[in-house]
Amino acid sequence: MKWPFCLSVHKTRCTDLTVELMWFSLQMAGRSRLLPFACLGFFGVLCWVWVSFASFPDDQVLPLEALDALDRGAFQPQSALSEMEFASVVSYRGPGNRDRRSNKELPILLWWSGGLFPHFPGDTERIDCATSSCLVTSNRKVQLYKRTTSIIFYGTDFRAYEAPLPRLRHQTWALFHEESPMNNYVLSHGPGIRLFNYTATFRRESDYPLTLQWLPSLEYLLEPVAVSLEEKNRLRREGLAPVLYMQSHCDVPSDRDRYVKELMKYIKIDSYGKCLNNKPLPEYLEDTATATGEEPKFMNFVARYKFHLALENGLCPDYMTEKLWRPLHQGCVPVYRGASAVADWMPNDRSVIIVDDFPSPKALADFLIHLDENDDEYAKYLEFKNPSRITNTRLLESLKTREWGVNDMSKPNYLNGFECYVCDQENARLAAERAHKKAPKMNQPPRPKMANNSHMGCPLPSPGYGDVKDLPSDDGWLQIWPQDYWQSLDQAEGLESLIRHNESDPSLLWKHMQSIAVSRARGKH
Repeated sequence: MKWPFCLSVHKTRCTDLTVELMWFSLQMAGRSRLLPFACLGFFGVLCWVWVSFASFPDDQVLPLEALDALDRGAFQPQSALSEMEFASVVSYRGPGNRDRRSNKELPILLWWSGGLFPHFPGDTERIDCATSSCLVTSNRKVQLYKRTTSIIFYGTDFRAYEAPLPRLRHQTWALFHEESPMNNYVLSHGPGIRLFNYTATFRRESDYPLTLQWLPSLEYLLEPVAVSLEEKNRLRREGLAPVLYMQSHCDVPSDRDRYVKELMKYIKIDSYGKCLNNKPLPEYLEDTATATGEEPKFMNFVARYKFHLALENGLCPDYMTEKLWRPLHQGCVPVYRGASAVADWMPNDRSVIIVDDFPSPKALADFLIHLDENDDEYAKYLEFKNPSRITNTRLLESLKTREWGVNDMSKPNYLNGFECYVCDQENARLAAERAHKKAPKMNQPPRPKMANNSHMGCPLPSPGYGDVKDLPSDDGWLQIWPQDYWQSLDQAEGLESLIRHNESDPSLLWKHMQSIAVSRARGKH
């Protein structure tokens, strides 16, 4: 005899053998002396069937409608974490952390970008943060789990067509993005950044700012000049150019090569790397030309130049990389284009030359030639090497108070720091929800938190030199980056629409994008 029912909405999971075993167990229960064993066997089979539900492939997850039909508090998809304890390898507990809950009771943070999980080994870890504790994991099986309260995304890997849908009401989204804006312009549009509740970006306005991520410490800036001005002048007399340009990533949104090509008409520039190359690197440096590390031979080679063209690959407020900080460290003068308010972070008001302060490449070249020929004027740009000449209180305070470190074992790195920020925020949110539920008249619900354009908000790419309307239609830069920027807006709006319509299939993104485009053409969007 077989039971005509199945516990799973996927009936292929209830095999005839399973039902026959269950029926056999019940038959055995009729014989009193076998009752304990029959009951044990029956419940064992039930457990086997239940665990089998947890091993469904991703394409067989229970649909949202089925979950809504059941009591979400009573039924949640099982996960690899639900029946397991995880030992913590973290020895530090924040001074305000009195969280004594077991791992089974902690909220779960899911790192959606599997390639960026700041723990080793394994895919799951307990973290004990400043005021509370969480479990963190890269195991996507917990996506729909009730205890999974936040999903953390790495901005470079975030793709609208791969988003974890449906977006559950009890979950927040967190964004970690310290890399170039060119990696994902979806995040530079309102509909894209508004998807996130917590952010860690290079913008000072983000929840967990990473603005000074490329500046290890104040001492890094105060290192003595690597090559003296006298030696630089001697090298100049031997034919070394006053200006260094070294890039191997040429086709970028900032269109820096177009500007440098124009600047080369007015001042001598030694250009290494693949972009506008006019001078070969020494053979012993060929493998380090694009390195962001600080290999001594490479550092000694570039330190010989008076000026470094420090042009970021993307233009965005507060986006500053090693291209800016490394020349300052070495005692060279950066000629900078990138973060529009870079002066806010400089040691003093005369330590960097900002490209956009000059009306033309010729005007900039004339100023560089003036400094090259006047040692006293040039030396003023290196006075910050004296600690008493660092006058920027914002820079000093930010370095002093940031809770993460760069190559500093006494502080967490910013990946672990951000996940702890999310952990403490989520525990506070959950506590506020419980308090409101218990006494709604006495306790307000937690206020919704949403990122905005100030957390990223990078502008439309513009030509490195000249006006966009003067570029030929077949210009390579014109065919790539402005289009990428606006197509990213389409994707951001499409994903926002998917979430608003409670879709569970991210592949419907293109359909929603098309619908939005039609509405916009009709003047309805």
